[in-house]
Amino acid sequence: MGKLLVIDDERNVRFSVADVFSESDIEVRTADNGEQGLQLVTDWNPDAILLDIKLKHESGLDVFKSIREIDPKAIVILMTGFGTSEVAIEAMKNGAFDYVVKPLDMNLLRDLVRQACDIRRMVQVPTFINQADHPESQPQQIVGSSPLMRNVFKQIGRVAPQNVNVLILGESGTGKELVARAIYQHSRRSQGPFLAINCAAIPENLLESELFGHEKGAFTGAHQRRIGKFEQCDGGTLFLDEIGDMAPATQAKILRLLQDGCFERIGGNELVQSDVRILAATNHDLDQLIKQGRFRRDLNYRLRGVTITLPPLRERREDVAELAHHFLFRYAAEVGSPVQTIAPETLDILTHYSWPGNVRELQNIIRGALISATGTVLSPAFLPAEILNEEEATNDLSLDPISDDLASWNAIPAKVDRWLIDDEVDIYRKALEYFDQYIIGRVLRHTSDNQAQAADRLGLSRVTVRSKLRALMAKAENPPPRQV
Repeated sequence: MGKLLVIDDERNVRFSVADVFSESDIEVRTADNGEQGLQLVTDWNPDAILLDIKLKHESGLDVFKSIREIDPKAIVILMTGFGTSEVAIEAMKNGAFDYVVKPLDMNLLRDLVRQACDIRRMVQVPTFINQADHPESQPQQIVGSSPLMRNVFKQIGRVAPQNVNVLILGESGTGKELVARAIYQHSRRSQGPFLAINCAAIPENLLESELFGHEKGAFTGAHQRRIGKFEQCDGGTLFLDEIGDMAPATQAKILRLLQDGCFERIGGNELVQSDVRILAATNHDLDQLIKQGRFRRDLNYRLRGVTITLPPLRERREDVAELAHHFLFRYAAEVGSPVQTIAPETLDILTHYSWPGNVRELQNIIRGALISATGTVLSPAFLPAEILNEEEATNDLSLDPISDDLASWNAIPAKVDRWLIDDEVDIYRKALEYFDQYIIGRVLRHTSDNQAQAADRLGLSRVTVRSKLRALMAKAENPPPRQV
């Protein structure tokens, strides 16, 4: 739930805003003067503040300055008339989040308040790393004890204090936002501004204006100058989520900013200086986008001051049980569930699942299971059908569909030579897949498809064997097109 404070001396404005959010998860409190508003800022700690720039007996700009003294990270949205918008623009340069013009566009206001609450959460809610002693008291925690995640934690610790750009790679749902927040909160810029932009959620023709701002009359609908996020975030940190979806023209402008430390607003010729640390994230393969001409190679180099790659959940299955219990503690009280623990057979099913949606999918599944569960133990009966169906299918796996494709060990050098001649990429990965296909197939045949015995002979966990076997089956059922 978010908290919105409205400071305005017009009763109808306070009533209208409260009414708009009455059926949402945003709690609204109001004040009709600056003194009352400042008291609520101190006592209530709102996530977002909607402030009229012209109050009856005082200047809203003075109230804004007082708010910033109380809470330097306060997220303030200013309300203004056309005649006072220049004042609001100047306030944005000094840290205001945005401004809206009266009469209020309530749809726009809803979006702004949601964005403001998200930013507040990123800035204010501490992101804990691998502190599992009291998971119920640490909802925003990066959970994991696997070697892969321990390496991620080390990278965060090393890069956070450094003033370098960071590129965070990983599939959707792996926790890229949590990593960005942890870097910011442990950085030397943690007392400076922090803003976040989802590049995939903003139309291409609006993203450049959102980032760099525009001058009045720069394009149709540009009635006033707009201050962009790079200008607002001077001295702070900007999180560019899904940067792989950014248009080439915007990429070029960001590259210039990173090279020269300055930019021009759209429609303007004034150079604006900006000292911003960029944390960028994407679920795309940027190397592939570069080959396709959809992402600039030079921008890729600039963003990769340090690269942190988050592993998918299927590659760190040893963390599934810890994550499941973390979400159990987090949501049981919230949804009023009596569940206190997770049955071993439930954990076994969760561990063997392929997790295409990664940690976010696990989070949603645990929360949904708690809503429908009865009793104090979370049994498999409360898991979604797709997880149970995949478990049944996995138990029936055999190597028959790929048995005719198994080749001898001596064929591997020829395979590598063929890939080199064909200018193939990812040769190392392909060679490992071919090795898995050969060695796992031989051992499983020796054990008559007994996966437990095969795992012992291979020196691997049964979870790893099943995961590799599932991948081999999927490749056999969907082979790549043959070269002719």
